[in-house]
Amino acid sequence: MDYTEQGMETSRIKKIYASYSRIYDFIFKRWFYPRQQHVIRSLSLQEGQRVLDLGVGTGLSLPLYPRHVQVTGVDLSNSMLREAQKKIRQEGLDHVTLLEMDAGQLAFADDAFDVVIAAFVISVVPDPIQVIAEIKRVSKPGGKIVIINHFQSQNKLIARVEKWLSPLCQKIGWRSDLALEYLVHYAGLSVQQMYSLNKIDLWKVVYVSNNK
Repeated sequence: MDYTEQGMETSRIKKIYASYSRIYDFIFKRWFYPRQQHVIRSLSLQEGQRVLDLGVGTGLSLPLYPRHVQVTGVDLSNSMLREAQKKIRQEGLDHVTLLEMDAGQLAFADDAFDVVIAAFVISVVPDPIQVIAEIKRVSKPGGKIVIINHFQSQNKLIARVEKWLSPLCQKIGWRSDLALEYLVHYAGLSVQQMYSLNKIDLWKVVYVSNNK
């Protein structure tokens, strides 16, 4: 995908998620929130740590963060961020900052964050390899990176179905055929741990070490 095509795809995704902004929590909270809650609790975040919540969306995760950390939430969609801002006001989350930003072009210095969480975003972006590179760049050496996402099944039959469904899924905002093995190989991911919350869970929690 060249630069022009990537820009067009980014614009298309932005429009799709703008249309979801007012109904996103109603549709997705049941499916997404438990995994975010599990991950944030598992990290045992320490006082003063800087956390990047990449693809923060409507801010479902924001009330979960302890107030002794500094949280920066970024998203491509201004409409989604407006919904997240409402949660900040309602909950008094003065340790959270929101920024409109492209995950593939993060406007942060190198080694800026102790923890980066990318929840349900890697299969949405036009160039997941570029996004992973940016995550690694802004994460401190040895920093914690957690990816929560659906990845293509290792079952060949299910993988064929996911590949067949992917064009339809892309029309509504994500792809169903992104393989974790592809990211590990081309993005140089060093996976420390990977699991699903239950046997029928379609999403995986992937803990990555930032070996620079």
